[in-house]
Amino acid sequence: MATSLLAFITAFAVVFLVELPDKTMVATLVLTTRYRALPVFVGVVAAFAVQSVVAAAFGSALTLLPDRVVAAVVAVLFGVGAFMLLKEGFSQDGDSADEAGTRAVVPFWRATLTSFGVLFAAEWGDASQLATAGITARYGEPLAVGLGAWLALVAVAGLAVLVGRKLAGRLPTHWIQRVAGVLFAVFAVVALTQVF
Repeated sequence: MATSLLAFITAFAVVFLVELPDKTMVATLVLTTRYRALPVFVGVVAAFAVQSVVAAAFGSALTLLPDRVVAAVVAVLFGVGAFMLLKEGFSQDGDSADEAGTRAVVPFWRATLTSFGVLFAAEWGDASQLATAGITARYGEPLAVGLGAWLALVAVAGLAVLVGRKLAGRLPTHWIQRVAGVLFAVFAVVALTQVF
């Protein structure tokens, strides 16, 4: 029980920190400026649920391998995540969301499916997906990790939908990405120490 709770808290904290400055938050924000909030939120939450299941399943498959191999794979996953976050955090291109356009009047299901598709595609190979797989492999608790990761993603999506541009405009995104990247690098080093 203690391991499950620790896995849940770790997954929630890491994924929340990683996703806060991520492009998926910006995508949710942009979708919310174009469609009504509820169908966007429903589509985004559904996409995150599928992606969390995929990542936790991948991490579970890793637990079938010998401990040293798992530690090596976890180190690589966190290393790749650290690289992606630090690269984005130190990039000079200053990506920003498009200006809010006018809201399109579309049926609920269409806005939901559009939001699902955009976020489902954006999450493949994302740092949070790598983190979810790595944490699942580390703790061997796919349900707790998947649930923690999914709830973190839902929380970030909720922030994007509810707070919108005010939140995005006040957060120093590049610094959050840098801190998350360093945290991932530390996790990678800790996992590497278990290999040798």
